[in-house]
Amino acid sequence: MSAAAGPGLEELILLETLLGLKKGNKYGVREERKIPVLQTNNGSSLTGLTTIATHLVKQAKKEQLLGSTAEEKAIVQQWLEYRVTQIAGHSNKEDIRIILKDLNLYLEDKVYLARNNFTLADILMYYGLHHIIAELTVQEKEKYLNVSRWFNHIQHYPGIRQHLSNVVFMKNRLYTNAH
Repeated sequence: MSAAAGPGLEELILLETLLGLKKGNKYGVREERKIPVLQTNNGSSLTGLTTIATHLVKQAKKEQLLGSTAEEKAIVQQWLEYRVTQIAGHSNKEDIRIILKDLNLYLEDKVYLARNNFTLADILMYYGLHHIIAELTVQEKEKYLNVSRWFNHIQHYPGIRQHLSNVVFMKNRLYTNAH
């Protein structure tokens, strides 16, 4: 897959593998904004990261990833929407700082985005944030402790990380750079 395919397509392919779906879905992109498109077997097409991701989860018969209660389903949808509207395409330092600050505050008393249950929201937020978190300094990771804790937990969830780099979070400083 080329970098020109867009980050959404890579996330969908990672999700497909995670869900244990057979490869064979035909993906494309629409417009300059690289919006993912899935060509379904019956000839119709689905457009958008969260629409396609939700379809893949249902195809894999893993609906629990969409939430188990009405409130949890709404929380999952909320974070999927946040993933597309706030994280996609926001790469300037100020946008990233605001996103990490908001997420850090939200995760203060939660294990996962939908409180205590691992969902599609965690998966797509992890994939969407991976390149951002991977580029943070140790000090920045320490500044966003709740995000770092959540991210580290998700990257060690079975099957999630795949070919993505393991992001290291140091618990203590064993070495100093003093020369």
